[in-house]
Amino acid sequence: MRKFELGKHKPTVGHQVAILSILGFWLFYVIIITLRAAIGDWPAQGEMAIRRMVVTACGVVVTYGLYHLLRLFEDKALSTRIITAFTAAIPCAIIIAFINHYVFNVYYPESLFGEAHIEEMRKYLEQDNFMLKTVSEDATSRFFFIVSWASLYLTLSYAGEVRTVERKAARFAQAAQDAELRSLRYQVNPHFLFNTLNSLSTLVMRSQPEEAEEMILNLSKFYRTSLSGDPLEDVPLSEEVHLQNLYLDIEAVRFPDRLRTAINIPDDLLGVLVPGLILQPLVENAIKHSVAHSKRPVTITISARSEGDDLILTVADDGDPRPVNIDASQPSSGIGLANVRDRLDTRFGRRATLQTVRLEEGGYIAQLTLPLMLDSQ
Repeated sequence: MRKFELGKHKPTVGHQVAILSILGFWLFYVIIITLRAAIGDWPAQGEMAIRRMVVTACGVVVTYGLYHLLRLFEDKALSTRIITAFTAAIPCAIIIAFINHYVFNVYYPESLFGEAHIEEMRKYLEQDNFMLKTVSEDATSRFFFIVSWASLYLTLSYAGEVRTVERKAARFAQAAQDAELRSLRYQVNPHFLFNTLNSLSTLVMRSQPEEAEEMILNLSKFYRTSLSGDPLEDVPLSEEVHLQNLYLDIEAVRFPDRLRTAINIPDDLLGVLVPGLILQPLVENAIKHSVAHSKRPVTITISARSEGDDLILTVADDGDPRPVNIDASQPSSGIGLANVRDRLDTRFGRRATLQTVRLEEGGYIAQLTLPLMLDSQ
């Protein structure tokens, strides 16, 4: 039989915040009543201040009890909590009103009213329903006071719940983004492997076992290097270029007389960070549509430069003019460049772009613009 351990519910309003709000409300009450007594020149203000503090202390205790009651309903609907707060405020107000009546009207009234007014005060106390009337009037004002605090507490509680939901939503969104990035990143490998196996098959069919063996060794190096890191981690540009050199070495076995490469990257940019294998589909695209369809040497150039806070990566070739129907800017361009666009959009949003240019005189340019990320290590 499986056992489930229930964790304690974490309150949305901290205990310290709740205590401070209660004390703040009752301190406001004391200040207002004290100012009213001073302005009205009430008698025995010192004695009344002491009794007022007693009522205030009792009010704090009663309100603290209401706080614990409301905490029990934190996992309920907001409407339920509002009804609970308004309903529970009624007995709380009545209790405080009774305490106030006893402290100011029943307990040793001589110290407040003096001997000259005590007989008159006793006549009021002996009237029918005097206590009920006094307590009812006081309870009404106390009710709105207690409800005001309860409303503040519910507002803080609801705001805390909203923040919790927002944090959870942010975590879920980040998890979804990470999952999508992993999926897109892993999508590169089978796509690349499919193209490489086609090349390997071509070498076998041409009875070129030495070239096929060299391609297999280079393929092993490429995968050992590319799969060793976390797909969500960025890599230095130097490492990304190294991976592309491994891939170009693989393709050089297939196109020994047609494939030329050039790397044009300043030394100060070799340490900047880029998403792993972000250049792979661009280089593959150049091999597939320029080198493979050309009968002359084609140079693939990988270059980088910085512009302000942006890093500009370019993969260009000088192959023959491409037909319009294989322009990578079109939706039918296949999985490679679409993968790059999706990865950039998922990771950087509008801060990163992929632009492609098909030159009429021949050649193709794919340009990546992404935030310039420096290695913090």
